[in-house]
Amino acid sequence: MEHISMTVSMTLTRIWLALAAPRVRDERGDVPGWVMITVMTAGLVVAITAVARPQLQSMLSSALDQVK
Repeated sequence: MEHISMTVSMTLTRIWLALAAPRVRDERGDVPGWVMITVMTAGLVVAITAVARPQLQSMLSSALDQVK
């Protein structure tokens, strides 16, 4: 009977240690997602700049003329 009690105790201890131990997280799998977000953001900036360039230039020129 003592052997069974010892086995159960060891098993419960192992389970508790496995659940309570800090887990090593592998963050490498998320890198392609961040690369995609960065590339898409750069693409949006280029697209918006290409479309709005004349308006942005006129706004900047107007603002600089008011400062003079």
